[in-house]
Parts: sequence; structure tokens; C-alpha cells
Amino acid sequence: MASALHVTWTVPITWSAPRSLRSPFWPISAAVPWAEMGKMVARGAARWLLLGALVAAAGCGPLYSPDWPSLDARPLPAWFDQAKVGVFVHWGVFSVPAYGSEWFWWHWQGERRADYERFVRERFPPNTTYADFAARFTARDFEPRFWAWLFEQAGARYVVLTTKHHEGFTNWGSPVSWNWNSVDTGPHRDLVGELGEALRERNIRYGLYHSLLEWFNPLYLYDKKNGFKTQNFVISKTMPELYDLVLRYKPDLVWSDGDWEGPDTYWNSTSFLAWLYNDSPVKDTVVVNDRWCNNCSCHHGGYYNCADKYKPGTLPQHKWEMCTSIDKRSWGYRSNMQLNELMDESSIISELVQTVSFGGNYLLNVGPTKEGVIVPVFQERLLSLGKWLRVNGEAIYASKPWRVQMENTTVDAWYTSKGLTVYAIFLTWPEDGVLKLSSPIPSPSTQVTMLGFSEMLKWEKAVDKGLLITLPYVLPSVLTVPCCWTLKLEGVA
Repeated sequence: MASALHVTWTVPITWSAPRSLRSPFWPISAAVPWAEMGKMVARGAARWLLLGALVAAAGCGPLYSPDWPSLDARPLPAWFDQAKVGVFVHWGVFSVPAYGSEWFWWHWQGERRADYERFVRERFPPNTTYADFAARFTARDFEPRFWAWLFEQAGARYVVLTTKHHEGFTNWGSPVSWNWNSVDTGPHRDLVGELGEALRERNIRYGLYHSLLEWFNPLYLYDKKNGFKTQNFVISKTMPELYDLVLRYKPDLVWSDGDWEGPDTYWNSTSFLAWLYNDSPVKDTVVVNDRWCNNCSCHHGGYYNCADKYKPGTLPQHKWEMCTSIDKRSWGYRSNMQLNELMDESSIISELVQTVSFGGNYLLNVGPTKEGVIVPVFQERLLSLGKWLRVNGEAIYASKPWRVQMENTTVDAWYTSKGLTVYAIFLTWPEDGVLKLSSPIPSPSTQVTMLGFSEMLKWEKAVDKGLLITLPYVLPSVLTVPCCWTLKLEGVA
């Protein structure tokens, strides 16, 4: 059988980009001559050829071939569906200007937006470049063990960190990112490695976000100009970094992004995934998302993201994840964010409940400051979520969608299940203290309890269908959580 790694590129011995394609914004263009970049491309291709030879020499045929029908047939490792709750962390050089969003560089230099140009002109010295921000990305107050403790308290079972966003700056010492990484400049620390060690001390799964593209990388711009018929960027940058991340940090999840411009034949996504599933050190446990090419989202990969803040509205047939951000206007930290621009506790919990009821995972994002601080308002939101989960997590973790996902009445209630047990999570406390659930079919053995409340609840069969449940005679504020309460229903159909 063919090797899991198919190397089909023509190795460029020399390479020189036309002057029109030389990006004036790329932070390493002055430090690395164009002739040297050509050599880097050749060295990157050579590494790939060597790796391909080593895989082929292993002598065992791949379980999965580098094509979507084969890759899509791989069962999703069980841990991911059981985890349900994750924390997303967007952190990089974009945390230095802390303005607009993590797309700062693109809005400033790619789109030349006047508000971004004015911001830089008023806040930074003349002739400031984006590369100048790297030295200010200090991570001076980054305490990975505190982050891990906070995420554990938030109820997160996995954490996804941006190893590299579209700006190209890597949060580890990437061997193909020259001086544009967190070890050579800025923090002078391996941020990816430090957080990974802290998370694993607490048995939290570790995911690595990685952008396939880089906005202003000259190699990428050259390939793009050629209609993605050349693969200089993929050979020398994208794939070596993905292999390095997997071999060095052994992630539980590879969260790909930056896929939307190129086809899978350009990114060589299927070859990488075949290696990941067949021969990598995490082949049996690793999970991936669906952002691997310009037509992959919601069609190919491990689980589906489909789009940022995706809400399917009905129960999908494929495992999915909703990624969203506490700051509704940005994934990266903004120094001028306002309270009314943030998700409140009730919004977070209700969104989590709805996501899990439809069979999804919930990935909630925070953006740390350039110093590595998760600001108190983000901490408060995470801790509130964790407090709710400590009472109601039984209905969330390792749960499955029930035959009905939500009440189709005026009652705002959502369902999950575990075996024969059904959980009804209602978002609004009824004024008369009686909750009507129309979907469950009671039996003589039906029992109803509320998570966080010790006594059995009284119920009676509704005249038309369902149950009328008498809730505890206390104000909702007296209970252990301020919103979204869970009824445990046993003996219902």
C-alpha cells in the first residue's frame, strides 16, 4: 500500500520572488535575504522528502489513505464528545496594540483602514511597523499554572491555544519562523510548551490552534499570485510547523484555521492528516476540526466548526463544536472593551446548554493581555461558568442528545440524556413555581429531582401531555446557581 505521506512537489533548488510580490510588511524580509529564502524553501522540501522516506521505510501500510472518504471515516476519539466544555485562548503580537481585534495587522496594512492608521499614529512612534510590536509582547506576567488552575475551575476539559495566528508569529521556537517567534523575541519563552505542561499536570486535554496561511508572508503571496499552483510556502513553512507541533508537544487536538483561500491540493491537508492518523505519536487520541481547505468546512475533517459562533438550529448528524468569545467583538484582547460588549454569565450558560443539547461542544474564548494577564472580568465569567458546572455538570459532561432537544412550547427548556436518565435544563424560573414539560412521557416509576437540591420534587401528569413539576419553594437566588436549573428525570420515555 502507498505510504501515508505522499510527497508530490517539485523541489525548487533556487527561488526568487518578483519584486512586485515582496511584502513591505513582512517582519523578517530585511533580516533574511531573498536568496536565503530560496534556500529555506529547498531545505524545507528536503526535510519533507526525508520524512516521506522514513515513513515509507516503516513498511506498514496506512490505515487511512490521504483522501477525504478514507479520512472522514475515522471514528472520533471518545474523549472529545465526553469533554463538552473547552476554553479557547487567542494570544499573540496582536495583543500589543489591543485594538479592534486579532485582525489588527490586516485592517491596518492590508485594508489601510483610516481608524487603524490613526490609532498607530497617535499611540506609537513614527514609522512604527507591526514587527516593532513583537518586542512589546513580553508575557511578563504569564503564569501557566495559574491559567491551568483557572481553566480547571471554569470546568474546561480541554484548552486550545493559538500557536500561530494569521500574522505568522509563533508562540514557540518554530525552526522555520526565523526571528518571528516567542523564543527569539518578545517573551523569549516557549509559551506553547509552558502552558501544555501546566495543563497536563491537571489532566486537561491540550489543543493547538494553527493558521495555515500568513497574510504577508512573501512565500504565501508568491503561491497565491500563482493561483496556488506552486507550494513554496506549504513546503517550507506550513507543513514543517504542523509536524513540529505534533512531534514536539503531542497535542490532543489540532485546531486548524486560515484555510479559506487555498484548495486541499495546495495545503496538502490530506497527506498531513493521513500521517497524523496513521503514524504520529498521537494517532489514536488526536482530534481535528474541519478547516483544512477552502471547501472543507462543514464537510471534511474530524468534527465540524462550520463557522465561528455556528448554531445549527437542529440536531446535526455529525459531531460539531461551537466556538465563541466572551468579548463579542473580538477574539484577541481589546484594551477599550466595554461591559455591554461582553457576554454575561446567563448568556454563556444558556448558550452552553443549547449547544450541548444539539450534541455540540462549547469552546469559550478569552484574550490575554500582552503581559499574559487574563483580565478579572474574563476570570469572573470563567469562574461563574465553573460554579454552575459543579452543580449541573452531570447533565453536560459525557451526555448525549435526547430524542427531543428542546420544548416546543413557551417553556424555555433544553434536554440532554445519559442512558435512561433525562435532564431538563430550564432557563427561566416560572412565576407560579410550577414547570410544565410537555415532551417527557411519565410512568408510575417516574422520579424528579433537581441538581443541587436534595429533596425529591412532586409532580403530576399534565391534562394534555407531559408533566407538571412543583419546584422547590425558595427564591431562585437562594439556590446555588443564579440561572439555568436542571431537573433529573428518571422513569420517563
